[in-house]
Amino acid sequence: MTPKQIILDAYEGKKTERVPVTLFGAGMWSIRNFGTSFEELATDVGKMTDMLVTTSGKLLCDIVYAGSGYNNFHASAFGGGIKYREMGAPDLKEHLVDTAEDIDKLDYSALDRNEVINTVKEALRETKKKIGDEYVVTMTAWGPYTLAARFVGEETMMKATFKRPDFVHKMADFTTGLLIHLFEPLVRDGTLEVISLADPTASGDLISKKQFREFALPYLKKFTDWAKQHDRHTLVHICGNTTDRLDLMVDTGASCISLDHKTDIAKAKETLHGKMCFGGNIDPVAVMDQGSPAQVEEVSRRIIETAGTDGGFVLMPGCDIPPTVPYENIEAFIRTAREWKL
Repeated sequence: MTPKQIILDAYEGKKTERVPVTLFGAGMWSIRNFGTSFEELATDVGKMTDMLVTTSGKLLCDIVYAGSGYNNFHASAFGGGIKYREMGAPDLKEHLVDTAEDIDKLDYSALDRNEVINTVKEALRETKKKIGDEYVVTMTAWGPYTLAARFVGEETMMKATFKRPDFVHKMADFTTGLLIHLFEPLVRDGTLEVISLADPTASGDLISKKQFREFALPYLKKFTDWAKQHDRHTLVHICGNTTDRLDLMVDTGASCISLDHKTDIAKAKETLHGKMCFGGNIDPVAVMDQGSPAQVEEVSRRIIETAGTDGGFVLMPGCDIPPTVPYENIEAFIRTAREWKL
């Protein structure tokens, strides 16, 4: 059974022959260890494709993520500047929206004219042609609530949930449509079978369960409903401690929810098993980056024993990994899952 089939079966709640395993995103790590930069790859389809294909053969993750770290370009396409960094993903220089009237002036077609976004799309297509029979090849973006906060500013967005809730809803509805516009051609031409979203601003460390239910959940659901209409899976990652809202994760409609290391994985198993696939949740810094291979293996085994022996589970770090994670630690992480027969 290929890594691709193992992931797709896990997303459907099936028990697979081994534990499914993947990093989440890993763009910062992959680019640094390939010896290049986000800026160098940004307009070079061939080199970005080479990086994705070569790194997939080294990492042996069940999922390959195109566009990881380029998420801010989906906002900058509408006029925001980008700042490249020596290490780490490019930053958005400024926010773009202050009022509801500003939203009305935005046109989704700006995405279609952005050179970097088009580079990622073409690299995705080329990578899918080369290794798509073996691995799930996906493309990543911010989730609706996080992307809305990128347009508005995170602090402004938090305050607006209390003072201007209608504005927050309008902004999140706009970004949901933006994401559908972004992914639609890749779904239509058969490139994507799985769509990957990260919604860190919907974190349990930033907004309450009530705010999550009102402002983040409906728009994740709107997006995943669209994906389901086209028979596509969705992988959604949410940062922070989401233990208090695990019961709402099923309502997102996602095929798989990726959980932060702060979330109680035993509680996740109790709440989610049999209802949706879930993934997690090794600490990406204290364990993956700063631990030894033996510690990575120990924690991986503990998480599998707690949550991953009955199917419908993917072993993952609790978030994207730092670019400084030792390769030996990734090897230990991948090997532990691949050798664990179910």
